[in-house]
Amino acid sequence: MTEATGQVKDHGGGVWSIQVPIPDNPLGYTLVHLVATDAGPVLVDTGWDDPTSWDTLTAGLAACGTSVGELTGVLVTHHHPDHHGLSAKVREASGAWIAMHEADAAVVRRTRQNPPSRWYGYMVTKLIGAGAPEEHIAPLIAARDNGRTRSMPGLDPALPDRTITPGDLLDLPGRRLRAIWTPGHTPGHVCLHLDEEHPAGLEGNGRLFSGDHLLPGITPHIGLYEDPDDATVTDPLGDYLASLELIGRLAPAEVLPAHQHTFTDAPARVRELLDHHEERLAGLRALLAGPLTPWQLAERMEWNRPWEQIPYGSRTIAVSEAESHLRRLVKLGHVQAVDGSDPVTYVAV
Repeated sequence: MTEATGQVKDHGGGVWSIQVPIPDNPLGYTLVHLVATDAGPVLVDTGWDDPTSWDTLTAGLAACGTSVGELTGVLVTHHHPDHHGLSAKVREASGAWIAMHEADAAVVRRTRQNPPSRWYGYMVTKLIGAGAPEEHIAPLIAARDNGRTRSMPGLDPALPDRTITPGDLLDLPGRRLRAIWTPGHTPGHVCLHLDEEHPAGLEGNGRLFSGDHLLPGITPHIGLYEDPDDATVTDPLGDYLASLELIGRLAPAEVLPAHQHTFTDAPARVRELLDHHEERLAGLRALLAGPLTPWQLAERMEWNRPWEQIPYGSRTIAVSEAESHLRRLVKLGHVQAVDGSDPVTYVAV
């Protein structure tokens, strides 16, 4: 039985979750998980780098009977700031190691090496190529060119000092925790499989810390792998769909995601998400009966609100998601770029 006290839940078997708030974000919070081990407590993710988030995390740890200073390690499911943001402060306060998959660690290293102006310039070039209108690009150009670029969330993340190797048991005495590489949301996203009998006796294969890969009521954002130093043509949506099938076959007894709430029957949720993306890809093929830029496609896609109500920053994210779907359709041979179009347009074949 799960016991809850405010923002902390005891999931049994030496596992707790803490709701660490994300400022000004409809997600509300990240579920940071605490795992007891024979060598001391370990966190799965840390939450957003914000004073209120930090205070919530430290208070939550106290409610679990421990403290930041007693933490021995941090397992990061992926590099996004609502998961990795407080890792540096945790390490500074405790000396804990930080572990991450190499693909996301490489993103962290390159992110730290590039000044904010480089990222603004990268986004300008990317959005021009996607057919974004001048009024959307103008603020980014101004930020790039006026020398007063502000730092953006996640541009100074902590460097990990350990690598999470998929398939290997992690070095956590008294625990059988194994990493599963689940790219798609990010190139190095991992789920963490606690290969132990469920404390409440639920049927299935242990418990799964799913990060953002598998959520009970949200379809995770699958955009392009953003990196100004890497022009590799990737297929994030294809990665994600293959990773989903892997988790479906695992069939954990319970899923402990990083947002919303715990749930069971992972295979059923996987099927829902696979069906959703199949339907969405079919719908996009219909929209591409005539040539469209990625921006024009994003304007016509179905979102959780009308396009004109989507905030500025979220439109950029939406276009990245449209592009990831185009990449998948091109790879499947269902869509092709129109020769000579500038900005590039795509049409169904």
